Amino acid sequence: MNRAPRLGRVLPTPDTADTGVPRPGRRREGAVVAAAFVVCLLGGTVRVEDTLTAPPLAAWLLALVSCAVLPARHRRPLALLAVTTAAGVVAQPLGLVLSPLVAAPALVAAYACTLHVPGERRAAGAVALAAVALFAGSEPLSGDHSWRDASRMGTVVAAPLVAGLIGHAVRTRRAYLAAVEERARRAEESRELEARRRVAEERVRIARELHDLVAHQITLANAQATVAAHFFDSRPEQTRASLRELVETTGHALDELRATVGLLRQTGDTAAPDGPAPGLDRLPDLLESFRRAGLEVSAREEGAARAVPPGVDLTAYRIVQEALTNVTKHAAGRGARVGLDWGGGRLTVTVSDDGGAPGGPPALSERPPGYGLIGMRERAAAVGGELTAGPRPEGGFLVTARLPLPPVRESATDGEEGRMPGATDGGRTA
Repeated sequence: MNRAPRLGRVLPTPDTADTGVPRPGRRREGAVVAAAFVVCLLGGTVRVEDTLTAPPLAAWLLALVSCAVLPARHRRPLALLAVTTAAGVVAQPLGLVLSPLVAAPALVAAYACTLHVPGERRAAGAVALAAVALFAGSEPLSGDHSWRDASRMGTVVAAPLVAGLIGHAVRTRRAYLAAVEERARRAEESRELEARRRVAEERVRIARELHDLVAHQITLANAQATVAAHFFDSRPEQTRASLRELVETTGHALDELRATVGLLRQTGDTAAPDGPAPGLDRLPDLLESFRRAGLEVSAREEGAARAVPPGVDLTAYRIVQEALTNVTKHAAGRGARVGLDWGGGRLTVTVSDDGGAPGGPPALSERPPGYGLIGMRERAAAVGGELTAGPRPEGGFLVTARLPLPPVRESATDGEEGRMPGATDGGRTA
Protein backbone atom coordinates (compact mmCIF):
# COMPACT_ATOMS: atom_id res chain seq x y z
CA MET A 1 0.00 0.00 0.00
CA ASN A 2 1.30 3.41 -0.94
CA ARG A 3 2.06 5.68 1.97
CA ALA A 4 1.00 9.29 1.90
CA PRO A 5 3.90 11.74 1.83
CA ARG A 6 4.63 13.80 4.90
CA LEU A 7 3.22 17.28 5.20
CA GLY A 8 5.51 19.94 3.87
CA ARG A 9 7.22 17.61 1.41
CA VAL A 10 7.07 18.53 -2.23
CA LEU A 11 5.56 15.73 -4.26
CA PRO A 12 7.94 14.15 -6.81
CA THR A 13 7.56 15.14 -10.46
CA PRO A 14 9.37 14.16 -13.65
CA ASP A 15 11.55 17.27 -13.21
CA THR A 16 12.44 16.46 -9.60
CA ALA A 17 15.99 15.87 -8.44
CA ASP A 18 17.14 13.39 -5.84
CA THR A 19 16.41 15.91 -3.12
CA GLY A 20 12.69 15.80 -3.90
CA VAL A 21 12.58 19.49 -4.89
CA PRO A 22 11.18 20.42 -8.30
CA ARG A 23 13.90 21.33 -10.81
CA PRO A 24 13.39 23.99 -13.45
CA GLY A 25 13.04 23.03 -17.08
CA ARG A 26 15.89 23.03 -19.55
CA ARG A 27 15.02 26.41 -20.93
CA ARG A 28 14.85 27.96 -17.50
CA GLU A 29 18.12 26.27 -16.54
CA GLY A 30 19.85 27.69 -19.60
CA ALA A 31 18.42 31.15 -18.94
CA VAL A 32 19.73 31.16 -15.37
CA VAL A 33 23.23 30.08 -16.43
CA ALA A 34 23.33 32.57 -19.31
CA ALA A 35 22.16 35.44 -17.10
CA ALA A 36 24.75 34.64 -14.42
CA PHE A 37 27.48 34.46 -17.08
CA VAL A 38 26.54 37.84 -18.59
CA VAL A 39 26.30 39.56 -15.18
CA CYS A 40 29.62 38.07 -14.05
CA LEU A 41 31.28 39.13 -17.31
CA LEU A 42 29.89 42.66 -16.97
CA GLY A 43 31.29 42.85 -13.46
CA GLY A 44 34.74 42.20 -14.91
CA THR A 45 34.57 45.42 -16.94
CA VAL A 46 34.70 47.58 -13.77
CA ARG A 47 38.09 48.92 -12.66
CA VAL A 48 39.27 50.27 -9.34
CA GLU A 49 39.24 53.83 -10.63
CA ASP A 50 35.55 53.36 -11.58
CA THR A 51 36.28 53.15 -15.27
CA LEU A 52 34.88 50.61 -17.72
CA THR A 53 36.95 48.59 -20.14
CA ALA A 54 36.45 45.52 -22.25
CA PRO A 55 36.31 42.30 -20.18
CA PRO A 56 39.84 40.98 -19.76
CA LEU A 57 40.74 37.34 -20.25
CA ALA A 58 40.58 36.77 -16.51
CA ALA A 59 36.96 37.91 -16.48
CA TRP A 60 36.07 35.46 -19.24
CA LEU A 61 37.81 32.59 -17.47
CA LEU A 62 36.20 33.43 -14.12
CA ALA A 63 32.71 33.66 -15.66
CA LEU A 64 33.15 30.42 -17.60
CA VAL A 65 34.45 28.42 -14.64
CA SER A 66 31.95 29.71 -12.07
CA CYS A 67 28.93 29.42 -14.39
CA ALA A 68 29.83 26.03 -15.88
CA VAL A 69 29.12 24.33 -12.57
CA LEU A 70 25.75 26.04 -11.95
CA PRO A 71 23.63 23.21 -13.46
CA ALA A 72 24.84 20.99 -10.59
CA ARG A 73 23.33 23.24 -7.92
CA HIS A 74 20.27 20.97 -7.49
CA ARG A 75 22.32 17.83 -6.82
CA ARG A 76 25.39 19.26 -5.03
CA PRO A 77 24.42 22.67 -3.67
CA LEU A 78 27.10 22.78 -0.96
CA ALA A 79 29.92 21.84 -3.34
CA LEU A 80 28.66 24.36 -5.88
CA LEU A 81 28.55 27.11 -3.26
CA ALA A 82 32.13 26.32 -2.28
CA VAL A 83 33.33 26.45 -5.92
CA THR A 84 31.56 29.69 -6.83
CA THR A 85 32.66 31.33 -3.58
CA ALA A 86 36.28 30.34 -4.25
CA ALA A 87 35.96 31.80 -7.76
CA GLY A 88 34.78 35.08 -6.26
CA VAL A 89 37.62 35.14 -3.72
CA VAL A 90 40.29 34.86 -6.45
CA ALA A 91 38.76 37.73 -8.42
CA GLN A 92 41.01 40.41 -6.89
CA PRO A 93 44.26 38.42 -7.28
CA LEU A 94 43.33 38.12 -10.98
CA GLY A 95 43.09 41.91 -11.28
CA LEU A 96 39.29 42.16 -11.06
CA VAL A 97 37.17 44.15 -8.66
CA LEU A 98 35.11 41.83 -6.48
CA SER A 99 31.55 43.14 -6.54
CA PRO A 100 28.10 41.54 -6.37
CA LEU A 101 28.17 41.42 -10.17
CA VAL A 102 31.34 39.31 -10.26
CA ALA A 103 29.95 37.17 -7.44
CA ALA A 104 26.64 36.56 -9.30
CA PRO A 105 27.28 32.77 -9.63
CA ALA A 106 27.91 32.62 -5.87
CA LEU A 107 24.61 34.39 -5.28
CA VAL A 108 22.79 31.82 -7.42
CA ALA A 109 24.55 29.08 -5.47
CA ALA A 110 23.55 30.65 -2.13
CA TYR A 111 19.91 30.76 -3.27
CA ALA A 112 20.07 27.10 -4.37
CA CYS A 113 21.77 26.07 -1.13
CA THR A 114 19.00 27.43 1.12
CA LEU A 115 16.44 25.90 -1.24
CA HIS A 116 17.82 22.36 -1.54
CA VAL A 117 20.08 21.58 1.43
CA PRO A 118 18.27 19.49 4.08
CA GLY A 119 18.12 21.36 7.36
CA GLU A 120 17.66 25.09 7.61
CA ARG A 121 20.53 25.59 10.06
CA ARG A 122 22.96 23.75 7.83
CA ALA A 123 21.97 25.83 4.82
CA ALA A 124 22.13 29.09 6.79
CA GLY A 125 25.58 28.22 8.12
CA ALA A 126 26.91 27.48 4.63
CA VAL A 127 25.58 30.79 3.27
CA ALA A 128 27.05 32.69 6.22
CA LEU A 129 30.48 31.11 5.63
CA ALA A 130 30.30 32.05 1.95
CA ALA A 131 29.45 35.64 2.87
CA VAL A 132 32.43 35.81 5.26
CA ALA A 133 34.73 34.38 2.59
CA LEU A 134 33.54 36.90 0.00
CA PHE A 135 33.95 39.68 2.54
CA ALA A 136 37.54 38.63 3.15
CA GLY A 137 38.15 38.38 -0.60
CA SER A 138 36.87 41.89 -1.18
CA GLU A 139 39.54 43.41 1.12
CA PRO A 140 41.79 45.73 -0.93
CA LEU A 141 45.22 44.19 -1.51
CA SER A 142 47.03 47.50 -0.93
CA GLY A 143 46.28 51.05 0.09
CA ASP A 144 43.92 52.55 2.57
CA HIS A 145 40.21 51.84 2.70
CA SER A 146 37.99 54.43 1.11
CA TRP A 147 34.29 54.88 1.59
CA ARG A 148 33.85 53.30 -1.84
CA ASP A 149 35.73 50.22 -0.67
CA ALA A 150 33.63 50.01 2.47
CA SER A 151 30.40 50.33 0.45
CA ARG A 152 31.55 47.69 -2.01
CA MET A 153 32.57 45.30 0.77
CA GLY A 154 29.19 45.82 2.49
CA THR A 155 27.29 44.98 -0.66
CA VAL A 156 29.48 41.93 -1.30
CA VAL A 157 28.80 40.47 2.14
CA ALA A 158 25.10 41.39 2.07
CA ALA A 159 24.36 39.99 -1.40
CA PRO A 160 24.69 36.26 -0.56
CA LEU A 161 22.74 36.78 2.66
CA VAL A 162 19.90 38.41 0.73
CA ALA A 163 19.99 35.55 -1.83
CA GLY A 164 19.83 33.04 1.04
CA LEU A 165 16.82 34.82 2.56
CA ILE A 166 15.03 34.75 -0.78
CA GLY A 167 15.76 31.03 -1.13
CA HIS A 168 14.48 30.40 2.38
CA ALA A 169 11.26 32.27 1.61
CA VAL A 170 10.75 30.27 -1.59
CA ARG A 171 11.44 27.03 0.27
CA THR A 172 8.93 27.91 2.98
CA ARG A 173 6.36 28.85 0.35
CA ARG A 174 6.81 25.57 -1.50
CA ALA A 175 6.53 23.57 1.72
CA TYR A 176 3.37 25.48 2.63
CA LEU A 177 1.81 24.83 -0.79
CA ALA A 178 2.77 21.17 -0.61
CA ALA A 179 1.19 20.91 2.85
CA VAL A 180 -1.98 22.59 1.61
CA GLU A 181 -2.17 20.24 -1.39
CA GLU A 182 -1.58 17.24 0.85
CA ARG A 183 -4.28 18.31 3.27
CA ALA A 184 -6.65 18.90 0.37
CA ARG A 185 -5.86 15.46 -1.04
CA ARG A 186 -6.40 13.80 2.32
CA ALA A 187 -9.61 15.73 2.85
CA GLU A 188 -10.84 14.60 -0.56
CA GLU A 189 -9.97 11.01 0.26
CA SER A 190 -11.75 11.33 3.59
CA ARG A 191 -14.84 12.70 1.86
CA GLU A 192 -14.79 9.86 -0.63
CA LEU A 193 -14.38 7.27 2.12
CA GLU A 194 -17.17 8.86 4.13
CA ALA A 195 -19.42 8.95 1.07
CA ARG A 196 -18.73 5.28 0.32
CA ARG A 197 -19.35 4.40 3.96
CA ARG A 198 -22.66 6.22 3.99
CA VAL A 199 -23.70 4.60 0.72
CA ALA A 200 -22.87 1.17 2.13
CA GLU A 201 -24.80 1.88 5.34
CA GLU A 202 -27.75 3.16 3.35
CA ARG A 203 -27.76 0.06 1.17
CA VAL A 204 -27.79 -2.14 4.25
CA ARG A 205 -30.58 -0.07 5.79
CA ILE A 206 -32.67 -0.24 2.60
CA ALA A 207 -32.12 -3.99 2.35
CA ARG A 208 -33.12 -4.42 5.98
CA GLU A 209 -36.25 -2.33 5.59
CA LEU A 210 -37.33 -4.13 2.44
CA HIS A 211 -36.70 -7.46 4.12
CA ASP A 212 -38.75 -6.54 7.17
CA LEU A 213 -41.59 -4.89 5.27
CA VAL A 214 -41.98 -7.17 2.27
CA ALA A 215 -40.67 -10.56 3.35
CA HIS A 216 -43.02 -10.54 6.34
CA GLN A 217 -46.09 -10.04 4.17
CA ILE A 218 -44.91 -12.56 1.58
CA THR A 219 -44.33 -15.15 4.30
CA LEU A 220 -47.83 -14.59 5.65
CA ALA A 221 -49.26 -14.83 2.16
CA ASN A 222 -47.39 -18.07 1.59
CA ALA A 223 -48.64 -19.49 4.88
CA GLN A 224 -52.24 -18.47 4.10
CA ALA A 225 -52.00 -20.00 0.65
CA THR A 226 -50.67 -23.20 2.27
CA VAL A 227 -53.65 -23.24 4.65
CA ALA A 228 -56.05 -22.76 1.74
CA ALA A 229 -54.44 -25.59 -0.20
CA HIS A 230 -54.47 -27.83 2.87
CA PHE A 231 -58.23 -27.37 3.51
CA PHE A 232 -59.28 -27.01 -0.13
CA ASP A 233 -61.18 -30.31 -0.28
CA SER A 234 -62.16 -30.88 3.34
CA ARG A 235 -63.12 -27.38 4.51
CA PRO A 236 -64.30 -25.12 1.68
CA GLU A 237 -65.39 -22.36 4.08
CA GLN A 238 -61.94 -22.33 5.71
CA THR A 239 -60.39 -22.23 2.26
CA ARG A 240 -62.46 -19.21 1.25
CA ALA A 241 -61.58 -17.43 4.48
CA SER A 242 -57.88 -18.12 3.93
CA LEU A 243 -58.10 -16.83 0.38
CA ARG A 244 -59.79 -13.62 1.56
CA GLU A 245 -57.01 -13.16 4.10
CA LEU A 246 -54.49 -13.88 1.36
CA VAL A 247 -55.94 -11.12 -0.81
CA GLU A 248 -55.83 -8.72 2.14
CA THR A 249 -52.24 -9.66 2.98
CA THR A 250 -51.03 -9.23 -0.59
CA GLY A 251 -52.79 -5.88 -0.73
CA HIS A 252 -50.95 -4.76 2.40
CA ALA A 253 -47.71 -6.02 0.88
CA LEU A 254 -48.30 -3.96 -2.26
CA ASP A 255 -49.11 -0.86 -0.21
CA GLU A 256 -46.01 -1.18 1.93
CA LEU A 257 -43.83 -1.87 -1.10
CA ARG A 258 -45.26 1.17 -2.88
CA ALA A 259 -44.68 3.35 0.17
CA THR A 260 -41.11 2.10 0.60
CA VAL A 261 -40.21 2.61 -3.06
CA GLY A 262 -41.82 6.05 -3.00
CA LEU A 263 -39.73 6.98 0.02
CA LEU A 264 -36.54 5.82 -1.68
CA ARG A 265 -37.34 7.93 -4.74
CA GLN A 266 -37.53 11.10 -2.66
CA THR A 267 -34.42 13.24 -2.37
CA GLY A 268 -33.04 15.84 0.00
CA ASP A 269 -34.56 16.78 3.31
CA THR A 270 -38.10 16.30 1.96
CA ALA A 271 -37.83 12.52 2.17
CA ALA A 272 -40.19 11.43 4.92
CA PRO A 273 -42.50 8.47 5.46
CA ASP A 274 -46.22 8.94 4.84
CA GLY A 275 -47.12 7.80 8.35
CA PRO A 276 -45.60 7.05 11.73
CA ALA A 277 -43.20 4.14 12.02
CA PRO A 278 -44.69 1.00 13.57
CA GLY A 279 -44.06 0.35 17.22
CA LEU A 280 -45.22 -1.72 20.15
CA ASP A 281 -48.68 -0.15 19.98
CA ARG A 282 -49.22 -2.07 16.73
CA LEU A 283 -47.98 -5.35 18.15
CA PRO A 284 -51.48 -6.80 18.74
CA ASP A 285 -52.34 -6.33 15.06
CA LEU A 286 -49.08 -8.04 14.14
CA LEU A 287 -49.80 -11.01 16.39
CA GLU A 288 -53.32 -11.29 15.01
CA SER A 289 -52.00 -11.45 11.45
CA PHE A 290 -49.85 -14.42 12.40
CA ARG A 291 -52.78 -16.09 14.13
CA ARG A 292 -54.83 -15.80 10.94
CA ALA A 293 -51.95 -17.47 9.11
CA GLY A 294 -52.23 -20.49 11.41
CA LEU A 295 -49.59 -19.67 14.03
CA GLU A 296 -50.69 -19.90 17.67
CA VAL A 297 -49.13 -16.85 19.28
CA SER A 298 -49.36 -15.89 22.94
CA ALA A 299 -48.13 -12.62 24.49
CA ARG A 300 -46.67 -12.12 27.95
CA GLU A 301 -45.59 -8.87 29.58
CA GLU A 302 -43.81 -8.27 32.90
CA GLY A 303 -43.06 -5.04 34.70
CA ALA A 304 -44.41 -1.53 34.29
CA ALA A 305 -44.47 -0.46 30.67
CA ARG A 306 -42.71 2.82 29.91
CA ALA A 307 -42.38 5.21 27.05
CA VAL A 308 -39.49 4.24 24.81
CA PRO A 309 -37.51 6.22 22.24
CA PRO A 310 -38.79 5.89 18.65
CA GLY A 311 -35.72 3.93 17.56
CA VAL A 312 -36.09 1.36 20.34
CA ASP A 313 -39.84 1.17 19.73
CA LEU A 314 -39.35 0.41 16.04
CA THR A 315 -36.51 -2.03 16.76
CA ALA A 316 -38.61 -4.03 19.25
CA TYR A 317 -41.48 -4.25 16.77
CA ARG A 318 -39.26 -5.34 13.89
CA ILE A 319 -37.50 -7.99 16.00
CA VAL A 320 -40.83 -9.53 17.02
CA GLN A 321 -42.01 -9.35 13.41
CA GLU A 322 -38.92 -11.04 12.00
CA ALA A 323 -38.73 -13.66 14.75
CA LEU A 324 -42.34 -14.70 14.20
CA THR A 325 -41.76 -14.71 10.46
CA ASN A 326 -38.86 -17.12 10.99
CA VAL A 327 -41.10 -19.31 13.16
CA THR A 328 -43.67 -19.41 10.37
CA LYS A 329 -41.04 -20.27 7.78
CA HIS A 330 -38.75 -22.68 9.60
CA ALA A 331 -40.24 -23.99 12.87
CA ALA A 332 -41.68 -27.49 13.06
CA GLY A 333 -44.34 -26.54 15.59
CA ARG A 334 -47.16 -24.06 15.12
CA GLY A 335 -46.95 -22.24 18.45
CA ALA A 336 -44.90 -19.21 19.54
CA ARG A 337 -44.63 -17.00 22.61
CA VAL A 338 -43.74 -13.31 22.73
CA GLY A 339 -42.49 -11.75 25.95
CA LEU A 340 -41.75 -8.17 27.02
CA ASP A 341 -39.84 -7.55 30.25
CA TRP A 342 -39.49 -3.91 31.37
CA GLY A 343 -37.21 -4.55 34.34
CA GLY A 344 -33.56 -3.74 34.92
CA GLY A 345 -33.58 -0.42 33.07
CA ARG A 346 -34.01 -2.12 29.73
CA LEU A 347 -36.60 -3.74 27.54
CA THR A 348 -36.06 -7.46 27.04
CA VAL A 349 -37.92 -8.91 24.08
CA THR A 350 -38.15 -12.71 23.78
CA VAL A 351 -39.70 -14.77 21.01
CA SER A 352 -39.70 -18.57 21.23
CA ASP A 353 -41.43 -21.42 19.48
CA ASP A 354 -42.61 -24.70 21.03
CA GLY A 355 -40.48 -26.88 18.81
CA GLY A 356 -43.21 -29.51 18.73
CA ALA A 357 -44.60 -31.54 15.90
CA PRO A 358 -46.66 -29.75 13.25
CA GLY A 359 -50.30 -29.45 14.29
CA GLY A 360 -51.70 -27.94 11.12
CA PRO A 361 -50.50 -27.33 7.57
CA PRO A 362 -46.85 -28.12 6.83
CA ALA A 363 -44.33 -25.48 7.88
CA LEU A 364 -42.07 -23.70 5.43
CA SER A 365 -38.95 -25.28 6.88
CA GLU A 366 -37.72 -26.23 3.43
CA ARG A 367 -36.90 -22.59 2.75
CA PRO A 368 -33.18 -21.76 2.93
CA PRO A 369 -32.11 -19.37 5.70
CA GLY A 370 -31.96 -15.69 4.82
CA TYR A 371 -30.73 -12.52 6.50
CA GLY A 372 -33.32 -12.30 9.26
CA LEU A 373 -30.99 -12.95 12.18
CA ILE A 374 -28.36 -10.64 10.73
CA GLY A 375 -30.90 -7.85 10.35
CA MET A 376 -32.18 -8.30 13.91
CA ARG A 377 -28.66 -8.13 15.32
CA GLU A 378 -27.93 -5.01 13.28
CA ARG A 379 -31.09 -3.33 14.52
CA ALA A 380 -30.36 -4.15 18.16
CA ALA A 381 -26.76 -2.94 17.86
CA ALA A 382 -27.90 0.30 16.18
CA VAL A 383 -29.80 1.36 19.34
CA GLY A 384 -27.09 0.17 21.74
CA GLY A 385 -28.60 -3.21 22.54
CA GLU A 386 -27.72 -6.81 21.91
CA LEU A 387 -29.47 -9.85 20.51
CA THR A 388 -28.88 -13.54 21.02
CA ALA A 389 -30.54 -16.39 19.13
CA GLY A 390 -30.22 -20.13 19.32
CA PRO A 391 -31.98 -23.42 20.03
CA ARG A 392 -33.52 -24.07 23.43
CA PRO A 393 -32.54 -27.14 25.51
CA GLU A 394 -36.18 -28.29 25.69
CA GLY A 395 -36.61 -27.84 21.95
CA GLY A 396 -37.51 -25.01 19.66
CA PHE A 397 -35.72 -21.72 19.09
CA LEU A 398 -35.32 -18.62 21.26
CA VAL A 399 -34.58 -15.04 20.24
CA THR A 400 -33.71 -12.60 23.05
CA ALA A 401 -33.12 -8.89 22.49
CA ARG A 402 -32.02 -6.55 25.28
CA LEU A 403 -32.67 -2.93 24.37
CA PRO A 404 -31.61 0.03 26.57
CA LEU A 405 -34.19 2.39 28.03
CA PRO A 406 -33.72 5.99 29.20
CA PRO A 407 -33.77 6.72 32.94
CA VAL A 408 -37.18 6.84 34.57
CA ARG A 409 -36.98 10.61 35.13
CA GLU A 410 -36.68 11.11 31.36
CA SER A 411 -39.58 8.83 30.55
CA ALA A 412 -43.19 9.77 30.25
CA THR A 413 -45.29 9.42 33.37
CA ASP A 414 -47.96 7.47 31.56
CA GLY A 415 -47.21 3.91 32.48
CA GLU A 416 -49.53 2.48 29.87
CA GLU A 417 -47.67 3.96 26.88
CA GLY A 418 -46.00 1.25 24.86
CA ARG A 419 -48.06 -1.55 26.46
CA MET A 420 -49.52 -4.33 24.37
CA PRO A 421 -53.31 -4.22 24.63
CA GLY A 422 -54.44 -7.59 25.89
CA ALA A 423 -51.28 -8.24 27.93
CA THR A 424 -51.13 -7.76 31.67
CA ASP A 425 -48.55 -7.31 34.42
CA GLY A 426 -47.24 -9.92 36.74
CA GLY A 427 -46.37 -12.38 34.06
CA ARG A 428 -50.00 -13.12 33.14
CA THR A 429 -50.55 -14.30 29.61
CA ALA A 430 -52.84 -12.75 27.07
